[in-house]
Amino acid sequence: MSSTNRTVVVTGIGATTPLGGDSASTWEGLLAGRSGVSPLEGERFADLPVRIAASAAVDPGEVLPRPVARKLDRSAQFALIAAREAWADAGFTAAAGEDQAIDPDRLGTVIASGIGGVTTLLDQYDVLKEKGARRVSPHTVPMLMPNSPSANVGLEVNAQAGVHTPVSACASGAEAIGYAVEMIRTGRADVVVAGGTEAAIHPLPVAAFANMMAMSKNNDEPQKASRPYDTARDGFVLGEGAGVVILESAEHAAKRGARVYCEALGQGLSADSHHIAQPEPTGRGIAAALQNLLDSTDLKASEVVHLNAHATSTPQGDIAEIKALRKILGEDLDHVAVSATKSMTGHLLGGAGGIETVATVLALYCRTAPPTINVDELDETVDADIVRDEPRALPEGTIAAINNSFGFGGHNVVLAFRTV
Repeated sequence: MSSTNRTVVVTGIGATTPLGGDSASTWEGLLAGRSGVSPLEGERFADLPVRIAASAAVDPGEVLPRPVARKLDRSAQFALIAAREAWADAGFTAAAGEDQAIDPDRLGTVIASGIGGVTTLLDQYDVLKEKGARRVSPHTVPMLMPNSPSANVGLEVNAQAGVHTPVSACASGAEAIGYAVEMIRTGRADVVVAGGTEAAIHPLPVAAFANMMAMSKNNDEPQKASRPYDTARDGFVLGEGAGVVILESAEHAAKRGARVYCEALGQGLSADSHHIAQPEPTGRGIAAALQNLLDSTDLKASEVVHLNAHATSTPQGDIAEIKALRKILGEDLDHVAVSATKSMTGHLLGGAGGIETVATVLALYCRTAPPTINVDELDETVDADIVRDEPRALPEGTIAAINNSFGFGGHNVVLAFRTV
């Protein structure tokens, strides 16, 4: 099919997060301002400087049959659960080809992970050391591959237009969704299953992040540890789970009578070229991504009324993002309701863009911005309207929302959505 510039819409959502085992319970938790952070139990975490995390509310082993779960890394388990929910939510009843509403050759998957099957890699190395080579699982390599979540979801739905896995640290999930939009817009696919997943709550990643001084060490008050924009913020809280959306050409969705949540307008991309881990303090790269978004879509700054911020709760990163927003949106930032949902879910790394896209889509569809919790004393340099403690109604009429995701290496991804 020749290149086109087709309208892309969201027709399905799915999630499994620290707030709930599906998108409905996750959204309920977000609106209630509930924290998903809790202490890390077990001897292997006892001596770590950080002993808290936002673990999944529902263990994937409780959802997937054991023969399925044992062949998948935890990150792929989360992705499969979220994808199944999104697929059914979009109205599909079987894999492509079996469900005649979708042609396998016109279906793709783009599901990302920032780290991949790290728990499989580390656990199987322990098996090798303690029990010998013959006891290492033959499924290890397919389980630890970063493309495993996307590949397994692709197998589930019979996707044959392409199965992809962009890896850009904590921006991975958002970049996956942006890539999926382009697949549809340019005519490569009619439907794409897209999102992000992560499962890295293991002593080694926790210790490594802690030693980088990137994580909160508020072990005594776990539910207050993730506090974007607060003067006492001291780093992010590690989370796990997945968020997945079904993206579809508007024409294809209309043909099968699908329910549409919103339009997916596109993405803005940039790189900081500043530091492998530290954010560029002026927000220069973030501003470039925002400007790229406005230049490459028909979105107007005046339409934007909601933003799901990256806002990890790090001292530098939170402020750099706000500076970039003010630089590009100018006075229009004054009417943008800013939510930082990581205050409740923790930071899902490569999965963050997935679940935060689900939250952004639902914010538009329900016309409600979720709150940011734990902002007891707002940093005076935060020049934006932060939604605090309680949800806020969004305006009627045609409105748009932005979802920001940034990652180590200087990756910046900005996604935009609009009501239909």
